[in-house]
Amino acid sequence: MRLLRFSPPLLLLAALTLSGCAALQSPTQFYRLEQGNPALPHNDKGPALLLGPLKLADYLQRENLVQRELDDSLTLTQKIRWAGSLQDDVGQLLLRQLAGQLDTSRVALYPDRVGFSSEVQVVLSISRLDSGVQQPAVLEAQWRLLDAAGVQRSSRVVRLQAKHTGAVIDQVRAQSALLQQLAGELASAIRSMPVAQAVAPRKPVVAAPAKRPEKKPLTPLLEPAKQVEVFRF
Repeated sequence: MRLLRFSPPLLLLAALTLSGCAALQSPTQFYRLEQGNPALPHNDKGPALLLGPLKLADYLQRENLVQRELDDSLTLTQKIRWAGSLQDDVGQLLLRQLAGQLDTSRVALYPDRVGFSSEVQVVLSISRLDSGVQQPAVLEAQWRLLDAAGVQRSSRVVRLQAKHTGAVIDQVRAQSALLQQLAGELASAIRSMPVAQAVAPRKPVVAAPAKRPEKKPLTPLLEPAKQVEVFRF
């Protein structure tokens, strides 16, 4: 059995090579949307608001940050990820922004609505929220506003765009700014919407008791007259 012997300089070179490769492998970076600094509800005079259902496009429902290339193709960055659920971050950002802009603490995020009676409901679908190193941040969404009775009062399709420097952190900031802008447009639409009060439950209609037919007096039966015997003397 032969033993391989390496000179000390060769071993030092191998060690430096391995450490260099390890240094080149950058750690995974995690990002979250920036919530901004929304004002807290002060007088709490806004409507009771239910946000949701909120739907994100299928390609956004993943841990990896999606990058859009110049040819509009999408790539996933393996070392750049969202810290948690992107859908939850979007919902919390919009909810906090709407609460501050509408001055209401009576807010709920669908489906967490136990014991909550809303005056306004926002049904929101986000079909695009992405950016790239050489592509601007773009947000495309459609919303519907419902009153307390579930009647649609407003509907709109929007497309928002923002520039950035190309760095990943600046891309995340740009996407966050677009969501805050979306919240501002939603708040404006809600303010101009006639808020219907919660529909009071109807009282059950009780049918009036049926009148009994009046009893007519019975006609007395006439018995046939008895034959009277006449006696003659």
